Amino acid sequence: MTEHGNNPSGAMRRRTVLRGGGGLLATAAAGLLPGCSGSGGDDSGARTPKKGGVLRVGCTGGSAKDTLDPHNPVIWPDHARAVNLFERLFVHDERYRVKPLLADSMEPSKDGRAWTLRLRSGVEFHNGKTLDADDVIASLRRIANPKAPAAGASSLAVVDVADLRRIDSLTVRIPLKTPYALLEDLLAQTVMAVVPADFDLRKPIGTGPFVYKSFTPGDESVFTRFDNYWRRPAHVDQLHIIDFPDDTARVNALLSREIDAMDNLPLEQIELVRAQGCKVLISEPGAWTPLTMRLDTGPFDDERVRQAMRLIVDRPQMVRQVLRGQGRIGNDLYAPFDPAYNHDLPQRVQDLDKARFLLKAAGHEGLNVELVTSNGIGIGAVETAQLFAQQARGAGVTVRVRKTDSATFYGDKYLSWPFAMDYWFTRNYLAQVEQGSIKGAPYNETHWKDPEFASLVNQARGQFDEGKRNELLKAAQKIEYERGGYIVWGFKNQVDAYAAGVGGLVPTPSHPLSDYRFRDFSVDG
Repeated sequence: MTEHGNNPSGAMRRRTVLRGGGGLLATAAAGLLPGCSGSGGDDSGARTPKKGGVLRVGCTGGSAKDTLDPHNPVIWPDHARAVNLFERLFVHDERYRVKPLLADSMEPSKDGRAWTLRLRSGVEFHNGKTLDADDVIASLRRIANPKAPAAGASSLAVVDVADLRRIDSLTVRIPLKTPYALLEDLLAQTVMAVVPADFDLRKPIGTGPFVYKSFTPGDESVFTRFDNYWRRPAHVDQLHIIDFPDDTARVNALLSREIDAMDNLPLEQIELVRAQGCKVLISEPGAWTPLTMRLDTGPFDDERVRQAMRLIVDRPQMVRQVLRGQGRIGNDLYAPFDPAYNHDLPQRVQDLDKARFLLKAAGHEGLNVELVTSNGIGIGAVETAQLFAQQARGAGVTVRVRKTDSATFYGDKYLSWPFAMDYWFTRNYLAQVEQGSIKGAPYNETHWKDPEFASLVNQARGQFDEGKRNELLKAAQKIEYERGGYIVWGFKNQVDAYAAGVGGLVPTPSHPLSDYRFRDFSVDG
């Protein structure tokens, strides 16, 4: 690792890159920038890892509202920090199957109204405290606190948190208000981290592979390796997570080796980055960047308008142009890895004539709407909005694209935009519903509250027969497909980039950069 990553002159150079706009990209295109070195192309990270050094990662977005709170992450850097400082009871593996992490096992009672959780023994927090049942109980109560509900509070609505019981130091009884069949999947969500019972956000303590050192919202976070980590400790000595609201600045920083890896490589830069000797990591997750329509706000309170907007989209064109082929078309449904995913619904295709008909019937012929987007949402968000606006003209609809910065988009009006965009990580269907598609969900950006849909979801929650549960969820998906507020036009490949001297990256189905598992990364340059 070069020394400039953790000294004042290195910081000064990074700020120069941030201000420099496209200058370095232009130089790189001329073949004059040696920053990444190596032969380029794709890399599975199979090299023998080198110990030590500083890993500097550029993450998309960031603002003064950045957080270290693992129970309330919003943007990419928030998630990256949470994954490395904290851990959950369960996680998803490389095939998006649930497996235990801090949990050793969990079994339901015969009536499904309680689960018995057994913790892994010998796990230490960063301050030397041993993980025990009290920490799990305190974490779940912090998430579900009615006075300050966290992002996972709606998911934990099924849990009787007041009656959580410590059986012994490693065993917790989790009582439920109603039976819930997929509790392991719910507890595997990124917002379900376990923190110590005396958790203080000003001095965040977790069980993750890195220890908090410093945090400057909107700029940079610094962590050090946790040598007493219960699994194999991280390869690198330090981890720096750096905010980059601007895509060009993030690429420039990689090409000049101010950072070692970056998430969300702009797709048009793939070949350029490879030509400069950097590596490109391509994964096929279930991540989606929907257009969102508020159902309680005109004109989207009319089902016919929402149907028309979905019929405007030319999905193959979106994948070709916005994603440059790095993705697959969607069908206004999320959670493609879920066994309950409804493959029986007809693939929705562009039908401008029918869109015009529906809009006229709804009294909105010649509709004129504003679509709010931001580069902070992720790669392709602005291009999606712009291409949708072009496609909408064919149905007589005028779409005014409003491009905002990350701080504005995820500011006070987030979840209130009448017509906007957003991004979601991979989740299974019921877990995603708990986060965004049910009344009271923390990120219900469409303000969706359909009683028939809610009834099916409630039935599915308590159905332990997988076949019967999947049928209920397929019926719920059909309702959301027909009446919901999302336009899920596609699933984009996750495209990240890193310097040739960085190892340990593998494709994964969820977060960028190998699910942000920086414990596995090594730096040899």
